[in-house]
Amino acid sequence: MSRRSGILEFAVLGLLRESPMHGYELRKRLNTSLGVFRAFSYGTLYPCLKTLVANGWLIEEPGHAPEDALAASLAGRRAKIVYRLTAEGKEHFEDLLSQTGPDSYEDEHFAARFAFFGQTSRDVRVRVLEGRRSRLEDRLDKMRVSFARTRERLDDYTLELQRHGMESVEREVRWLNELIESERAGRDLKGSGSGGPAQPSQQNNTSGASGNLPRAGDTPRPDTPDDTIT
Repeated sequence: MSRRSGILEFAVLGLLRESPMHGYELRKRLNTSLGVFRAFSYGTLYPCLKTLVANGWLIEEPGHAPEDALAASLAGRRAKIVYRLTAEGKEHFEDLLSQTGPDSYEDEHFAARFAFFGQTSRDVRVRVLEGRRSRLEDRLDKMRVSFARTRERLDDYTLELQRHGMESVEREVRWLNELIESERAGRDLKGSGSGGPAQPSQQNNTSGASGNLPRAGDTPRPDTPDDTIT
């Protein structure tokens, strides 16, 4: 399994833990709530869902609205399939939530993990945040060394781009310090008490209805219906 497919499976299980959904609903939630998945396609989601069903972590059920089934029949299309998390799927997701290995600190995986911090125990949240901070501090040290070695040979625009990169990492480290301090003090972030994802500080260009993720600002892609997945 690739790292990205593993992150997608984790996010799908997490969203379906909140409520059953059909494929198009899942794609909208992944696009609008978890910005890391904005570029993925139905062709990526469909095999993921089939794998999770084959593993016994999801079950497929027909849609429950009679008018939807009738409309699909008249249009010559299949009724939408609703995906529901099984007991085994919930247990597997909870096991994934408890993991704090190096993968949980990487850029895309950390964003997905952070989106479900509202479902994660405090001690695990602290370990993941500390691991992420350590990873970024190492990255920042390397960036500073590289900047010092090459600044005399680079033009002003390239130097400014490198400064921007270092400042972005520095901002995230400061944000992580604030989060870790709050977690250690036993303070929940606003909006995280309802079981949904935690809400990070606005200084990190966050957006989205749930699981506001630490990422660079980007423009949402419009959701386009696609009949290849139900």
